[in-house]
Amino acid sequence: MQVNDSHNWLEANQRFLMASVGCVRGALEAYIAKSGNVFNKAKREKTEEHSPDALKINLQPPPALKTLCTAFCLSNFERDTLLLCAGMELDAKFPGLCATAQGDSTKAYPTFSLALAALPEPHWSALSPVAPLRHWRLIEIGTAHALTLSPIRIDERILNYLAGVQHLDGRLSEYLEPIKTGEELAHSHQKLADQISSTWANANGRSPLPIVHLTGNENAGKRGIAAAACNRFGLSLNAFSAQFMPSNHSEICALAQLLTREVFLSASALLLDCDLVDRTDSVRITAIHKLIESFQGVLIVASRDPWQHPTRTAITFEVRKPTSPEQTAIWQRKLGPAAPGMNGQIQTLVSQFSMNLQSISSVSAEVQTKFNPRISNPSEFGQLLWDACRVHSRPRLDDLAQFIEPVAAWDHLVLPEQEKQILKEIAIHLRQRIKVYENWGFANKGKRGLGISALFAGASGTGKTMAAEVLANEFKLDLYRIDLSSVVSKYIGETEKNLRRVFDAAEDSGTILLFDEADALFGKRSEVKDSHDRYANIEVSYLLQRMESYRGLAILTTNRKNALDTAFLRRIRFIVNFPFPDAAQRAEIWNRIFPATTPTERLDTQRLALLNIAGGNIHNIAMSAAFLAAEAGEPVRMTHLLGAARSEYAKIEKSLTEVELRGWV
Repeated sequence: MQVNDSHNWLEANQRFLMASVGCVRGALEAYIAKSGNVFNKAKREKTEEHSPDALKINLQPPPALKTLCTAFCLSNFERDTLLLCAGMELDAKFPGLCATAQGDSTKAYPTFSLALAALPEPHWSALSPVAPLRHWRLIEIGTAHALTLSPIRIDERILNYLAGVQHLDGRLSEYLEPIKTGEELAHSHQKLADQISSTWANANGRSPLPIVHLTGNENAGKRGIAAAACNRFGLSLNAFSAQFMPSNHSEICALAQLLTREVFLSASALLLDCDLVDRTDSVRITAIHKLIESFQGVLIVASRDPWQHPTRTAITFEVRKPTSPEQTAIWQRKLGPAAPGMNGQIQTLVSQFSMNLQSISSVSAEVQTKFNPRISNPSEFGQLLWDACRVHSRPRLDDLAQFIEPVAAWDHLVLPEQEKQILKEIAIHLRQRIKVYENWGFANKGKRGLGISALFAGASGTGKTMAAEVLANEFKLDLYRIDLSSVVSKYIGETEKNLRRVFDAAEDSGTILLFDEADALFGKRSEVKDSHDRYANIEVSYLLQRMESYRGLAILTTNRKNALDTAFLRRIRFIVNFPFPDAAQRAEIWNRIFPATTPTERLDTQRLALLNIAGGNIHNIAMSAAFLAAEAGEPVRMTHLLGAARSEYAKIEKSLTEVELRGWV
């Protein structure tokens, strides 16, 4: 009889298991009778020829017992020893039979000695630590003065598996994450999944199968691809984070055995997630390689960079975000009826935010929940989408960068017309990059040089950060300020690691990156005399390379442009000089410095413009004067500004001259 229905399979599998246990019980009873121990003869005669019909059932898939025996290459004796232990849990007669067979009422449990004496086809090698029963932890051994006399019991996970009950091993449940096959993948990702499953199918029965190594920064995409490939190959998928990796050799071997056993029992593959592993952590890397060497199931490794696998064959696939056309198609599918009314805004989203399927799904669901087309203006929908993408893609840079809320606008800038025009040109490049790079084909010539880079040079307070704010505010982008003096490390390799974290975190959102204090890294490169000089040049080259390929705008600021290497300057697309403001420009700054709601009285901006200071100092003086006036309950007057100016000059260790003070009050 063949059984296919899931419910019927469970019932038939249970009957098969109990019939198999019954056969072992019959052997145990026969041994008792043969040894002359007290036993009910009539009962023995009834059971010793045990051959139930359940053993003849043709189950599809096969009974769990048969599958387990095949997977772990159990001999008939090893199978019966396992059933002897299972009988203790499933058949109430087994404890008494074990005690009777061993002639001791206190030994109501199985032992290897009993198995060797009572079960057919015994062999001593079954007791070996490398034999399946012990190697795969199918049984557990208690304590006694001799191995053969120690109590043995079936592992709980194995018992449940034989009964047809699937669950993760309790020792692994905290660390293994089941990965479900999600919605339809982007075409490029589905193509990778097909290639992986074909790789396994073409392995010609080799065991273990080649390792599949997925590289790149697209972590969610790797999981989706791995799950789809496994599903096509008839496997489920469990992920194990390398962050949980032990370092002790014996613990690694034990973990590898449990993981291998679990993928066999659950017909699954293992995704070893190494995306967060620091490649300089040699202890953890060694542990990972040891686990890979010991693991014997279907294995997928996920890491940012390709690795060498010294003892296993590995096939590497690079996983990237879905392409721009694929992202556009995903947006259109997720937005549904709202997509046609977007009027080109979807392409704008794709040009700015590089998002995967999961992120687009989350943002679309979030915005459509907030937006009510019956009471809201349709133009608000696009703004809601943009803001949600900004928040969703915002990089995590708390320890390396400072988030700046951009509020400044073009009319806040006081600069010579030539410098303003360069800033306007930067804005044009930001606005038209998708048309030039994608539609007009410049991106097909290579990624190098596509990054929009700029150098803002000028003294402190001349408006460099404000200009970056203006650009960020113009395009509704996030702005992060990175102090290069804090990123640069004296330890070899640490500077590149910090820079990589910054660029990788910001890549998906196209965030504007403002690298302050560029002099800390980009001084004139000296002749290479030792290893430190060589690594300093490597740091410079690495930052230049990342700036040239960064999909957003990267800005460097410096107070000493002349100290920078001209070879470096040639690789920057835009250079904007922020000159110290002259009297006319300072007067213009004073005219714009106070908000419209600030009460002022008889302010002489021409007189204020005689203060020979930069715009940043002017802002500080205006702010301090406002506080002084507020405390006095008065509008802001020249007297308040005089007091604030004295404080600001003292702070910058500068003295007010008679020319600057004449005629103030």
